[in-house]
Amino acid sequence: MCGVVGIVSAKPVNQALYNALTVLQHRGQDAAGIVTWSADYGLKARKSNGLVRDVFRHRHMVNLRGNVGVGHVRYPTAGGSRSAEAQPFYVNSPYGICLAHNGNLTNHDELAELLIREDRRHLSTNSDSEVLLNVLAHELQRRVDDHPTPATIFDAVDAVHKRCKGGYAVVAMIVGFGIVAFRDPNGIRPLVIGERDSNGRKDYIVASESVALDVLQFSRLRDVNPGECVFIENSGALHCREFDGPTMHTPCIFEYVYFARPDSILDNLSVYKARLRMGEQLAGKIVREFPDHDIDVVIPIPDTSRTAALQVAYHLGVKYREGFIKNRYIGRTFIMPGQAERAQSVRRKLNAIDLEFRNKNVLLVDDSIVRGTTSQQIIKLAREAGANKVYFASAAPPVRYPNVYGIDMPAASELIANGRSVEEIEEIIGADRLIYQDLHGLIRSVRHGNSSIREFDTSCFSGEYVTGDVTEEYLNELEMRRNDAAKKSRKTKKNRASNVVAL
Repeated sequence: MCGVVGIVSAKPVNQALYNALTVLQHRGQDAAGIVTWSADYGLKARKSNGLVRDVFRHRHMVNLRGNVGVGHVRYPTAGGSRSAEAQPFYVNSPYGICLAHNGNLTNHDELAELLIREDRRHLSTNSDSEVLLNVLAHELQRRVDDHPTPATIFDAVDAVHKRCKGGYAVVAMIVGFGIVAFRDPNGIRPLVIGERDSNGRKDYIVASESVALDVLQFSRLRDVNPGECVFIENSGALHCREFDGPTMHTPCIFEYVYFARPDSILDNLSVYKARLRMGEQLAGKIVREFPDHDIDVVIPIPDTSRTAALQVAYHLGVKYREGFIKNRYIGRTFIMPGQAERAQSVRRKLNAIDLEFRNKNVLLVDDSIVRGTTSQQIIKLAREAGANKVYFASAAPPVRYPNVYGIDMPAASELIANGRSVEEIEEIIGADRLIYQDLHGLIRSVRHGNSSIREFDTSCFSGEYVTGDVTEEYLNELEMRRNDAAKKSRKTKKNRASNVVAL
C-alpha cells in the first residue's frame, strides 16, 4: 500500500506536497519522494528510504522549486526495502514523465517482458511501478509528434488500461505540461480530486485520501471514477474523460477496515461511519453467539479499532476503556517485514494499564487478524496485566487469502486463518473466545452510504479476485515471493551487497 499526491497551483507546491505526505504517512513508512517542476528551474527531486520527516530536510525543501509536483509514500509490496525503488519514478522520453503509483499489477512479469522485447524499453528495477510508467510513456510516445493534448493523453491512458491488469491509482507529471491522474477500471485503489481558489485561478490536487485535501484546505470535488483519466494543465485547466472500455466499481474493502484514516472519505463513503457500523454489526454477532456473555469491559487495540470498539461497548451495554497505551514512534506492525520484528515490536508499541485488566473479563477488539502474531502477543499482555478472561473480536472476517492488488498481505501459508477453523485460531492466539465479523455484515457496514457500489474487492476474505485474471499459478508464485523466508533471503543478499560496496 502506498500514498500518492499531485498538485497544480499558482503558488509553490513543495510545502503543500510535504504536508500532504505527512497525513498519508500511514499508507507507507518505507520511503518517500517529491518531484517538482518550474519553467525557471526545471525538474527538482528528492526521494529516499525513511519517513517523510527524515527524508526531507530544509535544504531539500528549498531546492524543490515549482508550482507543479507529485509526491509518494511507499511500503514495499514485494518484500525488501530498496532506495532505488523509492518513487516517483522518472523516464526521460517522451518529454520526461514522473510517476507515483499505489497498487499492484497482476500481469507485471508479462508486461516487463513485452516492454523489453517489443517496446525496446529498459527497466532498472523489479518494480511494477516502473513497468506501468514505461507502458504509459510508450503509449504516449506512439500518439504524439509535438505537444501532448488532452485527447492524446486520454488515448494513451486508455491503452494503459487495456494492457495493465490489477489495481492501481496513478499520479504522473508530464514535464512542462501538467499532471495526469487515473485509476484502474475496477476502481480498486482510491483516488480523490480537490480544488481551491488561488490568486484568481483554481488550484487542483489529486490524492489517495481526502484527508490530504483537508489539511491543505482544498474542497473535495469528487472521487476519480474507475478507469477515468484526469489531466490538469500547468495553467490550471482541468480536463477529464471516462475510459471507453468496460468498468466495474469494486473498491478494496480493506481500505475501510484498516488502511485509510478514519477522517477520510473514499468513494463517497465515510471511513469513520463505516467503522462505527462495523462495531454495530460485530456487537450483534456477539449477542447472537454469546448471549449470556460475562464481559466486564471492552478495550480496543489502538488505533484503527477504536471506532468499532466504541459501538461494540455501547450496544453490549458494558464499559469502554482504553487499556493499552501506544508508543507512536513505532511503525504499523502489519507492514513491518519479518515475523520476529513484528513480534518484538508489539511490546515496544503497546503497554497495558494494569488496573483496566486486573480481575476482569475483557473483550479486546481489533480491526482484523492477519498473521495472528500481534493478537497472540496482545492477549499475553492482557493476561500478564491480570485479566481473568480474555475474549477477542475482529471487526473484519477471517483473512484467508492474499491480497494481490497492492496490499502486501503475507503468503497464504502465513495467514493464521488460512485452512483453519475459528476454534483452531482461538486456541493458537490464546483467547477464551474468538468472534469474527461476518462478510455480509462488513459489506453492509461499508456500503450503507453509497448504494451505487454494488460490489467490493473482498478477495482477502472470500478468495474471489474481481479482475478475473488471478490464477492458482500466479498465487503460487506470489507465495514464493512474499513468504518471510524469501524476504529474509533478499535482505541477506542486500546486506552482503552493501558490505561489498562498503569494502
